[in-house]
Amino acid sequence: MASARLELQQGQDSGTGSVVTRLDGKLSLETVNSFLQTMRQEQAKHVVLDMSGVSFLDSAGVGALVSLFVTRKHAGKTLALAILTKQAMAVLQLSGILKLIPAYPTVEAAVKTGE
Repeated sequence: MASARLELQQGQDSGTGSVVTRLDGKLSLETVNSFLQTMRQEQAKHVVLDMSGVSFLDSAGVGALVSLFVTRKHAGKTLALAILTKQAMAVLQLSGILKLIPAYPTVEAAVKTGE
């Protein structure tokens, strides 16, 4: 069985205080630790996670998103999700997380909320 992978393509702050990071792969039990290690180092005021490349999201991935959201909130920073896949949208709706973490249909709309 092939190991799960998740690649993060981190953007640069465009002067607005927002950084867009594109996730590509699985946000699952096998990948959440490296995801959190990387994302907790992000100093931008507003982070947008472009979820369009997420092929699979499980409960560990949901937990990682909540953990990141809470960590950033305590630091006075924000997190938004953009372009959720059908599977990720279903998992996040079922878990009730979309009431906590804002999600947007486009990266541009998510970035605007942080300006």
